[in-house]
Amino acid sequence: MKLAVVGGGSTYTPELIDGFARLRATLPLTELVLVDPAAERLDLVGGLARRIFAKQGHDGRIVTTSDLDAAVDGADAVLLQLRVGGQAARERDETWPLECGCVGQETTGAGGLAKALRTVPVVLDIAERVRRANPDAWIIDFTNPVGIVTRALLQAGHKAVGLCNVAIGFQRKFAALLGVAPADVHLDHVGLNHLTWETGVRLGGPEGENVLPRLLAEHGDALADDLRLPRSLVDRLGVVPSYYLRYFYVHDAVVDELRTKPSRAAEVAAMEKELLEMYGDPALDEKPALLAKRGGAFYSEAAVDLAASLLGGGGSPYQVVNTYNNGTLPFLPDDAVIEVQAAVGRGGASPLPVAPLDPLYAGLIANVTAYEDLALEAALRGGRDRVFKALLAHPLVGQYGYADGLTDRLIAHNREHLAWA
Repeated sequence: MKLAVVGGGSTYTPELIDGFARLRATLPLTELVLVDPAAERLDLVGGLARRIFAKQGHDGRIVTTSDLDAAVDGADAVLLQLRVGGQAARERDETWPLECGCVGQETTGAGGLAKALRTVPVVLDIAERVRRANPDAWIIDFTNPVGIVTRALLQAGHKAVGLCNVAIGFQRKFAALLGVAPADVHLDHVGLNHLTWETGVRLGGPEGENVLPRLLAEHGDALADDLRLPRSLVDRLGVVPSYYLRYFYVHDAVVDELRTKPSRAAEVAAMEKELLEMYGDPALDEKPALLAKRGGAFYSEAAVDLAASLLGGGGSPYQVVNTYNNGTLPFLPDDAVIEVQAAVGRGGASPLPVAPLDPLYAGLIANVTAYEDLALEAALRGGRDRVFKALLAHPLVGQYGYADGLTDRLIAHNREHLAWA
């Protein structure tokens, strides 16, 4: 079995490698190809990857290359984890929206739109090359904004499923609080990528006992602290929102906070520099503890589980993924991409039924889905007016003056990545 990782020079990659090594019985790789244009980073990451495999007794072959076509040739699955523009572009995404009083964040709001505009054309080009090399290969997208990128892939007819680590993070957290194995925790997880709520936490499977009320009663303070939301809000909702909902629920407080501290991009850039120095140490043969602070917790487990199921191995029968709505949320179009529990197998992902949603959640989901429609249109066709309309539709922007000013800033900061600009 061959798997290719596009963006293999990422500092995230050793987390992925560790999972491939530990879970080799679930996903028996014979060849893993790390592809990245950044040769120096790729050499460092590739060297550590081989040492991790060797230490854990994995006999699979690890190849590093900058040749995308060679990397994907014969691959059974291709995992996308690229960042167009690197951390420098992320730094801009997190700062210029603040000039207009809007959240600066790399996956939502104006910054998220900028990332989508840079990313979608690049991902579609990669996907076409994958299809030419091996039309049966699955594409697993971990590249943000996952919902928009996955919709672009599906709309273009690719065999694609989107993946995020938010759900598996909640599953592991809840399992630890309950004192049970993660496999025993089934989430009623619903929404869009980075716009989700845990409306139930069930023991044993989709029909199991819902222990969410107990979790909130016994561990509400800890959960609220992790989310950086008021405990009173979590109690009134009666659900567990993802961390990203704080950008909506306490927007102005977040803007004030972001204006007075270094950007997350700056923190990550410093961390990456230190990580790459560590990766260059020939004695290092495991992922360093610092990597946990980089983000992407449990990413490897989620990726292995999904790839194993898609390729017919021993993956979990139900997984939280990003895929077509197909009537699951009746207030959205069938071709909207949602993030929910799904049955996953060789044929792809089929969403499980979702209980009717409170208008408090359904309304925001519908609003952001409309924004994503416009964002994808802007990414595919370009043009200042399309960018403006997408920003005006986003609930984190929403005002004419803000949208107009942010449009000019977005284009100015991303001109090198926008062919139409």
